[in-house]
Amino acid sequence: MNIPETILYAAITAFAYFTILFVVATILKDSSILDIAWGPSFIVTAWVVLIVNLVRDPAVAGFGARQFLVAGLVTVWGLRLGIRIFRRNKGKGEDPRYVKFREEWGKWFTLRSYFQLFLFQGIILMLNVTPVLLIMSGIRKTLVWSDYIGLAIWVVGFVFETVGDYQLDTFLKDPANRGTIIDRGLWQYTRHPNYFGEATMWWGIFVIALNQPWGWIGVIGPLVITGMLLFVSGIPMTERMMEKTPGWDEYKRRTSIFIPWFKKAG
Repeated sequence: MNIPETILYAAITAFAYFTILFVVATILKDSSILDIAWGPSFIVTAWVVLIVNLVRDPAVAGFGARQFLVAGLVTVWGLRLGIRIFRRNKGKGEDPRYVKFREEWGKWFTLRSYFQLFLFQGIILMLNVTPVLLIMSGIRKTLVWSDYIGLAIWVVGFVFETVGDYQLDTFLKDPANRGTIIDRGLWQYTRHPNYFGEATMWWGIFVIALNQPWGWIGVIGPLVITGMLLFVSGIPMTERMMEKTPGWDEYKRRTSIFIPWFKKAG
């Protein structure tokens, strides 16, 4: 199956996925499930286009190491993220962000949430998943050295995101740390090791995509996710919440915002 067809099937999948999710959220009156379902949306999209490619195009049917490798990487990332957010949100009700939207949008909340929250997430998904779609529609051959470089970059990112999240969760569970800044472990080298890790994983998948026809277009994916984390919903939102925490200014001055590096001298 060619690239346009792959993109079409991915778009149909994303539209159906987030529409069904919207219906469920409306019934439950809890839009927080959008956060939980974000990671799994990548898993569903990746596997749908992989399976459709195998079924519709006998010429490429069979085992494609690169395609199954990337589907596996997306699955590991999406499951870990979805499970973590589910555990974090369990029993806490709807996230305050969505509660605020309900209050501000009033009677238009249902309609606006469908387009501005759920379908918008589908659009972001389609941009982020660009390198995956190029890989799924591409040549099915054995892995080469650049695939292993991409895999190594992905593993570095996965370690940063997983370990960073674990260290943060452990820190927050200790009542003694309430109202303080985490500046230990990976957090002493970057203020956002989890965000750095997430972006790095997608740069790794982009490197794998470079083996495919038009693979360079896949740079859209990591550029979008890195831009979102640096300038939109990741770092800016997190740092605004931390501004009034004692010690934040000093931590901010001495610690790299994104790319891990040694602390600046006091």
